[in-house]
Amino acid sequence: MNMGKQIRLNAFDMNTAMHSAHGLWKHPASERHRYKDLRYWVELAQLLERGLFDALFLADVYGFYDVFRGNRDAALRDAVQVPVNDPSLIIPTMAYATEHLSFAVTIPTTYEPPYAHARRMSTLDHLTGGRVGWNIVTSFLPSAAKNFGLDQAVNHDRRYEVADEYMEVVYKLWEASWEEDAVVRDAVRGIYTDPSKVHEINHEGRYYNIPGPHLSEPSPQRTPVLYQAGTSAKGREFAAKHAECVFIDAHNYESLKFYVDDIRTKAVSYGRKPEDVKVFMAINSIVGRTRAEAEEKLREYTALRSEDAPQVLYGGFSGIDLSKYDRSDYLSYFASDHGQAAVARFTTMSEKRMNVGEVVDEIVKIGGRSALLFGSAEEVADQMQAWVEKTGIDGFNLAHLITPGSLKDIIDLVVPILQERGLYKTEYAKGTMREKLFGPGASRLPDRHPGAAFRRAGEAKERSGT
Repeated sequence: MNMGKQIRLNAFDMNTAMHSAHGLWKHPASERHRYKDLRYWVELAQLLERGLFDALFLADVYGFYDVFRGNRDAALRDAVQVPVNDPSLIIPTMAYATEHLSFAVTIPTTYEPPYAHARRMSTLDHLTGGRVGWNIVTSFLPSAAKNFGLDQAVNHDRRYEVADEYMEVVYKLWEASWEEDAVVRDAVRGIYTDPSKVHEINHEGRYYNIPGPHLSEPSPQRTPVLYQAGTSAKGREFAAKHAECVFIDAHNYESLKFYVDDIRTKAVSYGRKPEDVKVFMAINSIVGRTRAEAEEKLREYTALRSEDAPQVLYGGFSGIDLSKYDRSDYLSYFASDHGQAAVARFTTMSEKRMNVGEVVDEIVKIGGRSALLFGSAEEVADQMQAWVEKTGIDGFNLAHLITPGSLKDIIDLVVPILQERGLYKTEYAKGTMREKLFGPGASRLPDRHPGAAFRRAGEAKERSGT
């Protein structure tokens, strides 16, 4: 059977001692402690390329998760995304060791100045041969704000206003500052770069005044593939305008389909097409050769899980310290300056009213924050297919409970079944990350993308994949 839409897979990871499989750093098969070793990342990239994954999606965080019990102790004890290293620095080596795998890196607009960020992304796009994406986030932890010199975290909605202008700046730097043929390398005339083809951007806005020009020559994609992860109203609006790939957490078909349809409908209002936005669902997996084997793994993982760590993470995402409540208390929705979707999950978006005890029980389950694919390889393939068919998503950002074992199980056991069903590629498409996602010749932002409006006259045609 072929449903006509191939499922796309990214691995969801972080350059840290423990990403989201809380407590499972203790498992003897976990190689997470090797995260400081470049060979670990090379081996992971080569494994993912063997599995024909589209990308390695690298999360990041600035600051400590210190809402739970009012301090960072539990985060440190259980390696809740700390210690954590810079995710961008491991990408060039992984790209060198692979041919097709792409890399999406999370960098917040809140603290990284757009001028420096634009150069970093152009550099990565050059070094990877156009296999890089940027996950646009607005940083939410108060501890991060203080370490970057602010008195407190920036208000949630204002963060998105800043991010919107930030995007305008980087679009101008990437798309407008250097003409396509600015670098001529003419030894006879003694001209490396034609000065008349390098332009200031002269951006003057509410949050940024940046004259330019950009420091880097045009990279294969100019603008990296744009990812965004946010399901608040402001986040969805931002995604509809800017994102080419959206990363969503959901726990039932209805809420996921709502987010998918809403973002794509809003994208059309910005002059884009619904298919301009690929949507990836956050998911975890426990796969066995049989269901009994999967059940045995679940028992094994549950015995090692942490009770505190998921509450630490939830505190960071929501701003809610669950330790302050009795189990019989109920949470109420509020517009958190941390993450509004994390608050909505157990209030306005919940199928039933849940007390705090039920919330804790839910988040400490294996898989916790993400939905869980579970069972035999055949059952997991069925579950993947159902999520795609019922919600309109394009694929999954696969977190992993045991590194790299959980991913090996998907690659060795599930991928062949999806391929047999015609639901998964048997070879990579050629080209840049954007071409692999959107088709041959689509290396650049399409003309209908808002970022393309900043191109210089004459630069907008031909290379945009429209």
